[in-house]
Amino acid sequence: MTPWQGRAGLGAIAASLGCFLLTALLGTSVMQPALPGEPGQPPFALDAEPSPYLVIGLVVAGVLLGAGGLALCFTAVGRGWRCRPGPPAVAGVLVAGAFAFLPPIGSGDHLNYAAYGRMAVTGHDPYATRAVDVPHDPVIGAVEEWRKAPSVYGPIATAQEAFAAKIGGDSMRLTVFVMSVINSLAFALTALVLWWTSKTPERRLRTALMWTFNPLLLFHLVAGSHNDTLAIAPMVAALALFAGGRSLPRTPAAGALVGAAMAIKLPAGLAGGGPAWVLVERWRASRDRGTLWRLAALFGGAGAVVAVTFALAGPHAFDQVSRAANSVSLATPWHLVDMLLGRGGHRTFIKIGFVVLLLVLLWMLARALPYDRDADPGADQSRRIAAALVLAWLFSAPYELPWYDGFAWAALALLAWSRFDWLLLAHTAALSLAYLPARDPELIGLPDDLNWLVTVVRPVIIPVLTTAILIALMLECRRRHDRAPAPVRSPRASAGSRG
Repeated sequence: MTPWQGRAGLGAIAASLGCFLLTALLGTSVMQPALPGEPGQPPFALDAEPSPYLVIGLVVAGVLLGAGGLALCFTAVGRGWRCRPGPPAVAGVLVAGAFAFLPPIGSGDHLNYAAYGRMAVTGHDPYATRAVDVPHDPVIGAVEEWRKAPSVYGPIATAQEAFAAKIGGDSMRLTVFVMSVINSLAFALTALVLWWTSKTPERRLRTALMWTFNPLLLFHLVAGSHNDTLAIAPMVAALALFAGGRSLPRTPAAGALVGAAMAIKLPAGLAGGGPAWVLVERWRASRDRGTLWRLAALFGGAGAVVAVTFALAGPHAFDQVSRAANSVSLATPWHLVDMLLGRGGHRTFIKIGFVVLLLVLLWMLARALPYDRDADPGADQSRRIAAALVLAWLFSAPYELPWYDGFAWAALALLAWSRFDWLLLAHTAALSLAYLPARDPELIGLPDDLNWLVTVVRPVIIPVLTTAILIALMLECRRRHDRAPAPVRSPRASAGSRG
């Protein structure tokens, strides 16, 4: 069966990627910060000086075509359509490689990454130093936003930034290029792990659409050069390794990968809750001492990596994390609460509300996410709980940006098809349209007649949409729990002998 939606969807995805590639190729614009450096250094782009209307229009077209293309493919798959997974997977990796040689677009975060790396190699503590403290440095001084904020990223992220800065030297351009290459390699590595864990063509088609050939992820994670990609790679590898067998050595290795993900971005550690949940369930069912040792090995592997890396980072590594906990981004449902109550002391109420909503969503998602009856029960359960934790965090967090959704796309790619794919697609598309671009409008000279993108779309329309999507997520959890039969588990699996 070959529904036309599948072919049309792949075509729309290709057109979407063309829009994003063209935006990057055109050169410096409101969507692309300038990259100071020597002439002839990568990344490469034209100097076309495109108008704000053109590049924003291209990105809007790319987001709509990409979201529409994925929706058409999801519809086609539901109607029995299949295609060879290899071509879209290879195409996605090739596009990721192309983006590595083009300047990042969408935000100016990569300038901050480069500055933190430069601080590290020039003897400054990036967790205690701000860009305004070193204004005359050719790299640090080129930061556009967050000039008064030290690094909030983990020590492995900082080490990667320092590596790039060591190669880039005084050139922001070359430093960013090195980071972009590493970022693209991390994206490709995640694609490879997802391909390896998918044993059938149908499953590989799913991972290609959910990750490798997903235009929204290629735009945010790769074209935007966001370091979330670096954290997602060990997160996915940890889930794959834990599910790959029951041998004891795999467990501390999976824990170490979770720790590495946390040492890039702390929320990535949520995925480790999946394997931990499975081991706790097994121990409760069997009281087996070996399972208890595996649980200790999981936490020990993660704890060792986190302890060593953060100890090397120094005493200020967590300073910005505690301050970031008070932030509320404009495109989340919590911004509506912020507007209704007025900014100020009620942030404590928002933090309490976040924790309550997180726990409620976790409980609902853990019961509602789809089971894969063809998979090992332990492996499937670890992935389901990991996905539930990640989704609950993303949909309940007061501070959320579109590239954060990459964690959920990677986690859901390991599960079976469901309506949750559609809800995540709606969430990512809405947030993508909220940040056009994710840069200070005054700093980049956004035309006055486009200010409504920042004053109306981002803080008003999109929060209402994300609130509606949150409600739809909860209703879908309720619907699936009420209608879905209980998962079939063998007595041996229940005793915890596999996964």
